[in-house]
Amino acid sequence: MNASVTDKSHVGSVAQQPEDEFSRLLTPTRISMKLNVSSKKRLLQCLAELLLKGRDDLDRDTIFQILIERERLGSTGIGDGVALPHGRVNGIEHAIGAFVTLKSPLDYDAIDEQRITMAFALLVPANANETHLKILSRLAEMFSDSKFRRRLSASTDPDLVYSEIIRS
Repeated sequence: MNASVTDKSHVGSVAQQPEDEFSRLLTPTRISMKLNVSSKKRLLQCLAELLLKGRDDLDRDTIFQILIERERLGSTGIGDGVALPHGRVNGIEHAIGAFVTLKSPLDYDAIDEQRITMAFALLVPANANETHLKILSRLAEMFSDSKFRRRLSASTDPDLVYSEIIRS
């Protein structure tokens, strides 16, 4: 499912380099530490709400449905306690991310059958196929580093987590 929205927060080309996309992917306001959720559905609802921070042009229910529909295709739990729920949205100019750590591990049907402790949600422009794959690849590489995951898990400060993610 694709949403029809208008992105008024940034002007630019969808064809920008993934590094440019990544540098503005996340903000500290779209990070939540030690989130208390008891189901995958509730986690995706919380991630949809975080993705909306600073975005009056997006609809929570539409974003939630995009994330749910992607999960129906197969779990985005990539292993090592990490999930990367993602989807494509019509009308946005650049990728948008949100990150959470969880208070308690959550069953997520991950590929390694382990519960997740953190999730990074990603929305990309509907026609940004290459950018979508490059950002997902970069995220998967970052989160495959056990030291990186431990640093994120140990923090309770969204500003520090933001710096850590952007620096990686």
